[in-house]
Amino acid sequence: MRIFNVILLTCLTLLLSSCKASYDNVPLIIYNGEDPYISDFEKKIINLSHGKFVTDSFDSQNSQIVQNEIINNLIEQNPRLLIINPVDRLGAYTIIEKAKAAGIPVIFFNREPLEEDLSVWNYAFYVGALDEDSAIIQSEMVIELFGDPANLSTLDKNNDDEIQLVILKGEQGHQAAEKRTSTIIQELERYGYTLDILSIEVCDWDRDIANEFMLDFIVDHENDIELVISNNDAMALGAIDAMKEMGLFVDVNEDELFDPENDLWIPVLGIDGLEDAIPYIREGTLYGTVLNDSDVMAQAIIELAEAILNGEDPNSIGFEIIDNNYILVEYKRFVLDEN
Repeated sequence: MRIFNVILLTCLTLLLSSCKASYDNVPLIIYNGEDPYISDFEKKIINLSHGKFVTDSFDSQNSQIVQNEIINNLIEQNPRLLIINPVDRLGAYTIIEKAKAAGIPVIFFNREPLEEDLSVWNYAFYVGALDEDSAIIQSEMVIELFGDPANLSTLDKNNDDEIQLVILKGEQGHQAAEKRTSTIIQELERYGYTLDILSIEVCDWDRDIANEFMLDFIVDHENDIELVISNNDAMALGAIDAMKEMGLFVDVNEDELFDPENDLWIPVLGIDGLEDAIPYIREGTLYGTVLNDSDVMAQAIIELAEAILNGEDPNSIGFEIIDNNYILVEYKRFVLDEN
């Protein structure tokens, strides 16, 4: 397969060199610049590309129609490579077919196209992580908090041997949101916890939407909530801000820290490891988050892009390419750097 890839890349390089490329820079097309995680990811890719190739960034504004227009216009200009964060993973198939027909390699990131779509083109790659792994790490934090399912910790405020929880979900039908939500429930039930899910609320990855939901929800459930699990940090922070406003977090001893032994406190868990989340972790209102390692993923994207642009075998880079199309980066629990 490696020999085949080298031959294919050689042919691809000859194809590209035989046509005068009118678009020499590398387009980076993101799904939504308003998403703080993606905005940060975008900056990392651009910064790492300095001195290697020039990156032009395009914002799809969370519209597959807009993204399709951007990509169609770019393909007509014959770029040497496309780096794409899809709006809708189901829209990737058309993109791959058009890129393949034009001989333009594509690197997708963060939102995974369907396996059968990626497999139609040896130069369609995905750089990302297994979404269920992030929820497994969240479940480990819940075990840490609540302990033995048969003898829950004092966080079981009403002593009913159940965990009353709220789940803040990303987009309905989005692969990451669905997997993170279903996996956290499955893992906790597999471990033996009885869950009383007060709400699974779709908040579209958005901090403000999560904040508004929690402000309304707390009115009728102020004394019920024992745990908040969020599919990402942005929604978790929006929820925390609402919980502070509604008096579910109170720094009783006024030491500027929140802990369950001395203060009014409810555990909240996130995913991403956003810089904005760090002050909340330091003060204790965000108990923990899972690092969706955009630093490493950006490095993988740049190395892969360089190899393609230089006519080298993609398998020669420092990251393993799985099944010809995938570079997977492990999730891990976010740990504060105290240095």
